[in-house]
Amino acid sequence: MFQNLIDTLMQFGIWGLFIHSFADAIFFPIPAFFLQVPLSLIHPSNALWLATAGYVACMLGTPFGYLVGKLLGQSVLHKFLKKSWIDSATRMFQKSGEAAILIGSFTPIPFKVFTILSGCLNYPLWRLMLYAAFGRAVKFYAVGLLFYSYGRAAEGMVKDISLYMAAIAIPLVVIFLLIKKKIAKKKASQEPAQAVQSESD
Repeated sequence: MFQNLIDTLMQFGIWGLFIHSFADAIFFPIPAFFLQVPLSLIHPSNALWLATAGYVACMLGTPFGYLVGKLLGQSVLHKFLKKSWIDSATRMFQKSGEAAILIGSFTPIPFKVFTILSGCLNYPLWRLMLYAAFGRAVKFYAVGLLFYSYGRAAEGMVKDISLYMAAIAIPLVVIFLLIKKKIAKKKASQEPAQAVQSESD
């Protein structure tokens, strides 16, 4: 059924990808990657336009996925998505919401898991949008640039692109979190000193 729907969307070209990517951020279980690649393969010269359409639609759909999580929560997740995906994403969120969204933007786990979970767990929407904007841009434009640069020869390159991006992104996310933690710790240690100084004044 889903394959038939993807085949139908493919007939609409860039607008089909726009619809798919929008739905991907809310409920559709098949990532937009699986439509972006065949469309880019047909018209490599349009690959960057396709990436842009997919990215914009994803960002527009993200608040709706968040709202679904806020209103319906876990029941929607377990109805549409695999338990293993939900469990993996939940563990990421419990450790760090920022890391979960950034890493989730690169991994094969469908992105709607993270938009819905953000709503379920009352994660700030502005933070979801901020980290999604960066992560999803990398995912869409990495595919777009490969096809635009190498044409149909890029087909073999994109098969494991999520794994390659995750391998690069995860260390960068870890470094980002360590720096953030260090800054927060330094700020926390300065607050008592500032409080004592203000009392003495």
